[in-house]
Amino acid sequence: MVPLYKRKGFDTKKYLDVQTEAIKNRLSKFGQKLYLEFGGKLCYDFHAARVLPGYEPTVKVKLLEKLKDCEIIYCVSAKDIQKGKVRSDLGLTYDKQTLKDISDIRSFGLNFLAVVITRFEGESLAKRLEVKLKNAGVKVYIHSELEGYPKDVAKIVSKSGYGRQSYIRTSKPIIIVTGTGGLSGKLATCLAQIYNDHMRGIKSGYAKFETFPIWNLPLNHPVNIAYEAATADIGDYNVVDPFHKKAYGTVAINYNRDVESFEIIKRMLEGVVGRDSYMTKYKSPTDMGVNKAGFAIINDDLVQQAAKQELIRRYLRYSCEYAMGGSDRKTVQRAELLMKELNLNVLDRKVVNMARQASKAAQKK
Repeated sequence: MVPLYKRKGFDTKKYLDVQTEAIKNRLSKFGQKLYLEFGGKLCYDFHAARVLPGYEPTVKVKLLEKLKDCEIIYCVSAKDIQKGKVRSDLGLTYDKQTLKDISDIRSFGLNFLAVVITRFEGESLAKRLEVKLKNAGVKVYIHSELEGYPKDVAKIVSKSGYGRQSYIRTSKPIIIVTGTGGLSGKLATCLAQIYNDHMRGIKSGYAKFETFPIWNLPLNHPVNIAYEAATADIGDYNVVDPFHKKAYGTVAINYNRDVESFEIIKRMLEGVVGRDSYMTKYKSPTDMGVNKAGFAIINDDLVQQAAKQELIRRYLRYSCEYAMGGSDRKTVQRAELLMKELNLNVLDRKVVNMARQASKAAQKK
């Protein structure tokens, strides 16, 4: 029997075609420029490769190569740098992760533009990263913490809000705004750029590209549950997009932070560009997205199997991290609860039983 990891449940070529077309189509709605908030890992997305057999880890790089006319802005929060936040997949602090990601982006020959250190309030470690980046020839911009963000829309969308953030001059029609992880300031950077473009007579817009959750799979689909497990440490969870259901009468899946902040984001968009832009006609968080991964699944049974294996793997990883002091009990419990939703236990992952047998054999020697 062919091992799971060698079988194909996802068609990367089809995905590249439909995803490229979706992004180009969204750019056409705004005319001159599109700021595309890029969620997840840009260069090496191994989570997607594990839950979507056939998905190539560097598919986003290939997507940018197909788009051609794009450049990349990278965001990292000064708050995360200062508290020594670690990205769990590689065990790197956010300052080191920033340096690695920039090196990876450049190694693929992609058009890297600048780093934005967001939410800055004088943090010493953020200043040190700024010096390192500049010494390496990287352009660095500082965006300060905005008082009242995101609720005080009138103040944020003004000369004393977005208007005082450093303006990044761009030359390409598609601007990829990526970052170290969740809460890195990608959205705020996009909106600050659009505000300052608008003040200069440049027509630009915003959209979001995020592979997971896959909006046109069911809420309880293993792929979407595996995404919840992947973000158990920051407390994200999937929900039915209520705005989408109200507007269109159809079910679409999104995640809690996008749904909770949608009305505020929509008000900010209206404040930035007025009510006549296509951008202000978004009726739901799902509308903001250009995500097409669900259309490239070619074997749903295989994908479900892979996602279930990933769910168990996440639980085991969190358990190990907890034992070593690198994770909290709540994260482990969250992952365990998600496993129970699909009636899974650790022995459903073959390697667990093999590892336990090897451990017992070693103890007898």
